[in-house]
This record gives sequence, C-alpha cells and structure tokens, in this order.
Amino acid sequence: MSWKVQLIKHLGENRIAIYFEKNAELISQIKKIDGARWSQSKRVWHIPDTEENRLRFNLAPHSNSLPSAEGKKQLERFKQWLASKRYSPNTIKTYGDALKSFLVFYREKPIQEITNYDVIVYNNEYILKNNLSASYQNQIVNAIKLFFKTILETKIEIEKIHRPKRAKILPNVLSKEEIKLILNAHSNIKHKTMLSLIYSCGLRRSELLNLQPSDIDSKRGIVIIRQSKGKKDRIAPLSTKILAMLRDYYTAYKPKTWLFEGQAENVKYDERSLSNVLKQALAKTKINKPVSLHWLRHSYATHLLESGTDLRYIQELLGHSSSKTTEIYTHVSTKSLQQIKSPFDDL
Repeated sequence: MSWKVQLIKHLGENRIAIYFEKNAELISQIKKIDGARWSQSKRVWHIPDTEENRLRFNLAPHSNSLPSAEGKKQLERFKQWLASKRYSPNTIKTYGDALKSFLVFYREKPIQEITNYDVIVYNNEYILKNNLSASYQNQIVNAIKLFFKTILETKIEIEKIHRPKRAKILPNVLSKEEIKLILNAHSNIKHKTMLSLIYSCGLRRSELLNLQPSDIDSKRGIVIIRQSKGKKDRIAPLSTKILAMLRDYYTAYKPKTWLFEGQAENVKYDERSLSNVLKQALAKTKINKPVSLHWLRHSYATHLLESGTDLRYIQELLGHSSSKTTEIYTHVSTKSLQQIKSPFDDL
C-alpha cells in the first residue's frame, strides 16, 4: 500500500495532506489520527502538521527541531546504549525519535538540571497542547525512563515519572463465517496458505514473513516462531488441514531460504504485497470492514477462548509476556454474553 504526503495550508492551518488510491484499511488508520479530516474541496485526507505526524510519515522535522549540542551528543550515546542492550533497530529508532522531541523542548536547559516537574510541563505544554496521543506520550515516558538510567548526575527520580492513562480499545474480531470467506477467496495456493497460516497459528505479519521451511516441524505438528516480539521463541500447533495445505504449497513453489518468498528466489515476501493479498481477498468476499492482517490474529485468540481453551495457553500461543494483554479477549468473546437473557424479552 503506497501513499504520497505533502505539506499544505488549509483554512489557515498547516496540515499534512495524504494522497493515495481509495483504500478502506488506510482510511481507517488515518481516521484514528487525532485531528484527521477529509477536505471535500481538495479531495484529500489531511492531518495536523505536528512532530509526531511528521515522524509517522517520514517527513523532515521542523527547522527548530534540533536539540542542543549536549542533547545531540547524549542522544547518540543513548542509541549506542540501546544497541548494546540488543534492542531492535525499530525500537532504537522509536525511542530515539521520542527522546529527541523531549530534548528539543528543553534544548536551552542543561540535561543534568531537568526535573520531574519539567516532565509534567512537557506533557502539558507539548503533548496535550498539540493533541498528541496517549500512546505517543507513553513512548516518550519509556524513552525518558531509559535515558535517565544512563545519566550519572541527574535530578530526575525515574520511579516517580507517571504514565498516561491508556484507552481501553477492544480488538477487532471476525466471525468464523467471515474468516472462512476470506481464507477461501483466493485460488492461488501461496496466497491462500499465507492467510490461512496467520489465522490458524495466530501469527503476526512479521512472524509469518520470517518463517523458514525448517521452522515447520511436520512430525511434531508444530511451527517454531523464532525471535518474535521481545526476542522470544515460541511454538504453535499446526492443524492437519494447514499441514496438508503447506505440503501442497511446498510442492508447487519449493521455497529455499524463506517459507514465503517474493518474485526473486531467496528474497523474503514483501509486507505490502501481503497486505494486498488480504485486500484482494476482501474485495472478493464483499466484506465491508477495514480488516487488517492483525484482525486474523485477534480472531484466532477469540475463537480459541470461545471454544474453551484456557487463557494461559492462549497467552503462550500468542507470545504475550503479560496475562493482562491476553485478558482483553475475554471482553470480545460472545460465548458467555449469548447466554445472558435480556430483561427486554420479559416485557
């Protein structure tokens, strides 16, 4: 899925315009950005011109968005420290960008003089004033806490830095009938197998694309998911149906390095191409929901819970570090709710 972004002036405001071919999934993502609006006159979606949104769409930061010389030096040291602790490149970039925003705000103040009260001021004068999200604020807090662990002389009390209240958003779940329509939409065995494996094992997109042929253990009936989120390995059971599908796929394509390869041999299948595979399936099913690949994983977990699988096993299967993350599926499972009789029926 591709788009083009451009800085525009709309109704006297600085905005970021996002141009793309009509796509329900992308429209749904844009709508979640605070301040996103559709311009009927310009025929384009546009969002506020903020640091967070510039980072989100890889735009150059504002000209005054540079930390002090000391801040730049400490930012580089912080990134090196994260690398030495073996944080992933994505995490290093996320924390680095988040910390940079904080250091830019206090570029006139020595880092050793920054206090907990300064963090509160930053939250109010930058985060809240610019209507930035709670999740972005939480990233800043994570970065600040880690950063000040690396500073020897500081007035910051790390344990007293508070986090924002997080919104409780329910995961999106499809019915088994809808899942069946999506998985049967493709006649191409490769496309069908990729989507089926995501649902049947509750995989993240990156986990599917990082699989190698040797990770499928047909004798034990499991798939080995290596170094997924949090650098953890885990296993998931393979149903007899998905094993048969994998055998047919392997016979047809004979992948070498990666289980699912692109047009070129030994090259991993592209993330955007995988999203397009789902998009094409949805077009064939006429399901008018902004379904993403992660919905398949959410649906897998919810359907397991509804069939009576213990929550602790679901936590292991999904690779969640905390049981609290898995417990959210209890709020979307309809099995118990359907047994509740509404008092309306007695009227």
